[in-house]
Amino acid sequence: MALYVYAIVAKNHPAAVEEVSGVGSESAPVRVLASGPLRAVVSDISEEIRPKRRDLLIHQEVQERLMQGGPVLPLQFGYTAPDEATVEEVLRRDADSYLANLERLDGCAEYHVRASQDEEQLLRQILRETPEAQELNERIRSGEDDPQLPLALGQLVAAQVRERQEALASGLVEALVPFSREHSIRQASGDDFLNFSLLVPEDRKQDFLTSQANLAQEIKDDVELRLSGPLPPYSFVQ
Repeated sequence: MALYVYAIVAKNHPAAVEEVSGVGSESAPVRVLASGPLRAVVSDISEEIRPKRRDLLIHQEVQERLMQGGPVLPLQFGYTAPDEATVEEVLRRDADSYLANLERLDGCAEYHVRASQDEEQLLRQILRETPEAQELNERIRSGEDDPQLPLALGQLVAAQVRERQEALASGLVEALVPFSREHSIRQASGDDFLNFSLLVPEDRKQDFLTSQANLAQEIKDDVELRLSGPLPPYSFVQ
């Protein structure tokens, strides 16, 4: 029977998931499959899994339970294997790599930091503080009939937005990265100008949270700084 695979842990991990029912419309118990020094956390599955809310929550619950017992290599939602033999073979073949990753992640959790800025407020600030932008804006408002003026103003403002947000993002990263063992910066999307993850050791967690809260308080009038975590270290599984 096919298996849904949640995570990989070391053989000595307690993997306390016996009471959890797995993903799928016909939920099977979550269980462990041992192979050498490793264990895969799995449940039987007889259907194609889609990202429904119930199944996403079950997947996350399993990861959170596992995190309480030690380091874990979480798999992204939706990973399946055709049978137990396939899982056991992968665990045997890549045992050294998995064990090295588990050692690297031991005692750490992932945190996501995202930042966004009120666009209208930023535009007003740029017009207030940039003489060239002020001049172009005044010429447009006075009715000067030059089709290049709006284009020039738009390009100038866009460049200013990019420059200011890149500088702010760099400062936020620089302030928080020292509390992490590793970090990963992603392409921001939507209204965000910063999206990055940190692998934070347990013994630095409180300092990290305090620093993040202080930063959020300092910049709250200009920037919304959002924190998620602690989370399974998806971004740092190699």
